[in-house]
Amino acid sequence: MQTHQYIYRKANMADRDQIWEILRQGIERRKKEGSRQWQDGYPNIDSVTDDINKGFGYVIEVSSRIAVYAAVIHETEPAYENIEGKWLSDDDYMVVHRVAVADEFAGQGLASLIFDEIEKQVQQQQIPSIKVDTNYDNAAMLRIFEKRDYQYCGEVYFRGSARKAFQKIFL
Repeated sequence: MQTHQYIYRKANMADRDQIWEILRQGIERRKKEGSRQWQDGYPNIDSVTDDINKGFGYVIEVSSRIAVYAAVIHETEPAYENIEGKWLSDDDYMVVHRVAVADEFAGQGLASLIFDEIEKQVQQQQIPSIKVDTNYDNAAMLRIFEKRDYQYCGEVYFRGSARKAFQKIFL
């Protein structure tokens, strides 16, 4: 992993188009890898606008450019209520969705770096855990979850597709 000088911060509306371009790159990368994840019109520009308006959007900025984006949501995720399996706990949790790295920063460890920052944030806010999900064929995200000790809990469904669900307990 390269060492970067970076800023982790909440996204604002001035970042929207740059974030959407990063997500578009992620959508294209998933397509080239043969994945069905993000190939159904989601996420889209409205997802980004909504994230920013609700205060869920976070970025890592490197050299004044947004390098990675994630939605960090402290709300109940309805899809997580119907897990096929069992969560490690039913306590309060943070959800991380829509993680995407800009093409020019891909492969530099920045997705792990944003998880470092999100995990610090969750612990500072004394939220007991993070719950996440990804497509069964998103090898890069599955590796991140494994390396970071997220525990596989079962499957959840989004827009009719099964997703692998994970949880990491902090408190």
